[in-house]
Amino acid sequence: MSATTFFTTTQFLLFFFSLTTITLGDANIQGEVLNPPAQGTEKVSHIHFYFHDSLDGRYSIRIAAAPPFYKSATPFGLAAVVDSPLTEGPDPGSKLVGRAQGLYVIASKEEVGLLMDLTYQLYEGKYNGSSISVLGRNAVRNPLREMPVVGGTGLFRLARGYVQAKNYLYNLTSGLAIVEYDAFVMHY
Repeated sequence: MSATTFFTTTQFLLFFFSLTTITLGDANIQGEVLNPPAQGTEKVSHIHFYFHDSLDGRYSIRIAAAPPFYKSATPFGLAAVVDSPLTEGPDPGSKLVGRAQGLYVIASKEEVGLLMDLTYQLYEGKYNGSSISVLGRNAVRNPLREMPVVGGTGLFRLARGYVQAKNYLYNLTSGLAIVEYDAFVMHY
């Protein structure tokens, strides 16, 4: 390829991509402009529920673990995918109010510290069909943990806030846990 052909091809590609950018830019300009919610319309909702977890396959399944030769004070490196019930009370047979779906990874070598990425889908009352997403660190042996709400859907669109978690029942050997949650969600 000669230098002239290369230069002409390069010019053509630059021209083509600039037209594509202009065309795409024009398409975006004609899109709907969304106005932010009016000042002072933000609400705070407090939601209380119990999260049930079990690593025996009922609610969570291990999808990865550290190699057998790796030794740590915790099951560091364990990853699990979760589809756990959320109930009105601590009894597993109490009224189902939603499900928690996502994953967690044990991300600490010194303590059982989870990195959690869960969406809490709600089924009851005015929150039916809405969800909150929580992404953060959960040191499960601490009596009270706090994790951020990073978003949501439905009534919780543009949500922010936090959840507080307390162990109601926790057995590291069996992998069974029932955790009491209080979610404080700011939304429009």
